[in-house]
Amino acid sequence: MYISKYPSRSEWGTLLKRNTLNTASLKESVSAILEEVRTQGDYAVKTYEEKFDGVRLESLAVSEKEFEEAEKAVSIELKAAILLALNNIRTFHSAQKFEGKKVETLPGITCWQKAVPIERVGLYVPGGTAPLFSTVLMLAAPAQIAGCKEIILCTPPDRSGKIHPAILYAARQAGVNRVFKAGGVQAIGAMAYGTSSVPKVYKIFGPGNQYVTAAKQLVAQQDVAIDMPAGPSEVAVLADGEANPVFVASDLLSQAEHGADSQAILITTSETLLEAVAAETQKQLEALPRKELASRSLEASRLILVKDMQEAVDMVNEYAPEHLIIQTQDYCEIAARIVNAGSVFLGPYAPESAGDYASGTNHTLPTNGYAKAYSGVSLDSFIRKITFQEITREGIRTIGPAIQVMAANEHLDAHKNAVTVRLTQQ
Repeated sequence: MYISKYPSRSEWGTLLKRNTLNTASLKESVSAILEEVRTQGDYAVKTYEEKFDGVRLESLAVSEKEFEEAEKAVSIELKAAILLALNNIRTFHSAQKFEGKKVETLPGITCWQKAVPIERVGLYVPGGTAPLFSTVLMLAAPAQIAGCKEIILCTPPDRSGKIHPAILYAARQAGVNRVFKAGGVQAIGAMAYGTSSVPKVYKIFGPGNQYVTAAKQLVAQQDVAIDMPAGPSEVAVLADGEANPVFVASDLLSQAEHGADSQAILITTSETLLEAVAAETQKQLEALPRKELASRSLEASRLILVKDMQEAVDMVNEYAPEHLIIQTQDYCEIAARIVNAGSVFLGPYAPESAGDYASGTNHTLPTNGYAKAYSGVSLDSFIRKITFQEITREGIRTIGPAIQVMAANEHLDAHKNAVTVRLTQQ
């Protein structure tokens, strides 16, 4: 890990740079795959499944028999953990339900909003180096609470043509309607355009590698909505001299094992803690089964020493991390000063792992500094808000003259006339 002590603000841009994805360089190859899926449907999806995932599929859809087999294959212990996490996720997201209020802006003029679920959503769950059944819960649970009529899930199969049983179990428990064996660009294309097997959806959710990210960005230009720009996962730990270096090191490594392009950063006011964390990270790294992967991630990670807590807070807000862990004595006071972060974990006993799995908050979050402008996935992500207004005769008399003046000054005479005829024919 790279160590930086008391960097000047002019150095922050370079110091906080991510392993950003150069999706522009992938555009040509990704566009070609998407076009084939658009024109050739299932045939193209199956062709690319054979090419990229090494499996020849007879059918893209997961059968009822496969769901039943998955149910039997998942251990009781894992089922209990999944159900506990699902309950917490549902509890947290149910509290986000929108309550529209009617507002009388003037006598005779009433305005309000209604929340309407997106009717058909597509969830993408990567295969890669781990079966991310937790992502199924994070996406499907709020979609179900929102009232989405169709929840479609795509995830790559293994070389035997099977989906990991925990993914299928989580999907069934969380309310997914149909699951399809498709990964990568071809899965995004199938959900964006629709095929004879995979229905076209209205919005696509979920993380993925650089090819999936590029595909989502391309289809979002004119075919379908997406949740947010995505990139490699990241964590920042903000700590003072009272923090436990064992805990901090474990948090950095839990992020690093996500992938070689993940990033972990420690920002601290204590040189003693920084040195202890550096040593502890190497110690814990040796015991990890995914040591090689985590080691590559740590090459792009940082241990940063700053002069005081205000500078630490400023640096965090500039970095705008996907995950932020605050391990300071006064963590609630520090948290109140954070304005740019995806999800924040407070105190020594709140690891990022809790939010990744079971505390109830969502782990689908903005990366690469997008936390300055984007929120993570929530119940709102799966709904649309339609505005309504009711205007009575009294109401149009009250605001009509103002509308006429404004329309006339914008040279929109038909707009003015729509009010005039109502005022003159009362």
